Amino acid sequence: MPKRIPPMSSKKFARLLTRGGAIFVRQRGTGHAIFEREIEGAVYRAPVVMGKRELSPKYMKVVLRQLGFTDEEIDTLL
Repeated sequence: MPKRIPPMSSKKFARLLTRGGAIFVRQRGTGHAIFEREIEGAVYRAPVVMGKRELSPKYMKVVLRQLGFTDEEIDTLL
């Protein structure tokens, strides 16, 4: 079970994802940025709401899971 994820802004969460190995793919005319992560040949993608001052910990955990992060990886990122 990962530590409690603190609320943070979209910008800070995007930096956390890139530090964890996720790559920013694109953001066109929407408020969502697409991030991608490759693990052992499998590609995981997830949209991230941008422009928010505070994202909920529950939402961030869902995004981290969609990108294939394990509990241990989440703990080391935080």
